[in-house]
Amino acid sequence: MASRLVRIGVLGAGPIAQAAHLDAIRKAHNAELYALCDAAADLLERVAAIHQPTMCFTSFDELLADPLVDAVVIATADAFHVPLAQRALAAGKHVLIEKPLGMTIEECDALHHWLGDRRLVVQIGHNRRFDPGFTAAQHFVRHELGAVLAMKAWYHDSAFRYVMTDNLQPPIITSDHRIQPSLAPKGDRPRYLLRTHGSHLIDTARFLAGDIVRVQAQRRISGGSHCWFIAVTFAEGAPGHLELIVPVQGDFEEGFQIFGEHGSVTGRLPLVWHHRSSHVECFRAADRTYQRVLGEDSHTWRRQIEGFAATINGSAAQHGATLGDGIATLRVLIAVAESAARGGCAVDPAEMSGGLERIAESD
Repeated sequence: MASRLVRIGVLGAGPIAQAAHLDAIRKAHNAELYALCDAAADLLERVAAIHQPTMCFTSFDELLADPLVDAVVIATADAFHVPLAQRALAAGKHVLIEKPLGMTIEECDALHHWLGDRRLVVQIGHNRRFDPGFTAAQHFVRHELGAVLAMKAWYHDSAFRYVMTDNLQPPIITSDHRIQPSLAPKGDRPRYLLRTHGSHLIDTARFLAGDIVRVQAQRRISGGSHCWFIAVTFAEGAPGHLELIVPVQGDFEEGFQIFGEHGSVTGRLPLVWHHRSSHVECFRAADRTYQRVLGEDSHTWRRQIEGFAATINGSAAQHGATLGDGIATLRVLIAVAESAARGGCAVDPAEMSGGLERIAESD
């Protein structure tokens, strides 16, 4: 496969496909937008007219039956991620699943066990991992920083972000015929925000500093803002502080600081739709110098697709979030909710079960 484009089918023609995946696949140097599938025929027709896939399907089974489809991007509501991914994998297709991976630990674990040693690529859609500054930070932490002493990371969504994204994204086409889950995805706002925005924050922490083995969280809702302040312990013993606020009355802010044995790293991440690299500075104590990556190529959605395709065709090891990463992130999110509901007591993510919906929240 290394000598040809990886043929990708996108399942779901909704907002995330229109704003990110379809354009990314069309721009990728090693992938092809071969197919688009959506049960809403009117939506499919209008979106396909813009992006011109080779094939269009209103039936997922028909897409999966097409032998020319190499891989599938699952761009549907969260509740559908795991069952649709398993159908695609059962048909022999590689899969990129939008984050978060799923709704419950049990369904995600079942997918992981079912996959076993099947030689199929499963990647979770944490596109920040493909930001050049972000990648440089992880390389510095792994190879030059030495032991991590402490980390802090934050994700502050802006009350004014949708004004920005409306300017940056294409007009989103909608349809009254789209298939929706039985429970409205945004109906339970706190859990929706923690699942959707918190998954970015947790993946950042795990990508840079390793597995999280202990969580103590506090949660507050005030003035329409939902705030989580989270003390964590990483597997190697380093303490950390994670902060999720949605929204803040100010600009969008996402970033991290890591302090280590031989230096430190500071990163500030722009709103991802700007397609700008993170501003990351790595300080090396030995020669008292800072290093910063320009990162002129920072379309992380396209780079994510290219990384996915490169893993499929065997030209690169997997750099994106794995199925195991997706499960670990979900465990930490549930641990955050559990700890906050229990007054900030310490919780081990490895002991978590179920999903966010099982936890009785308290303010």
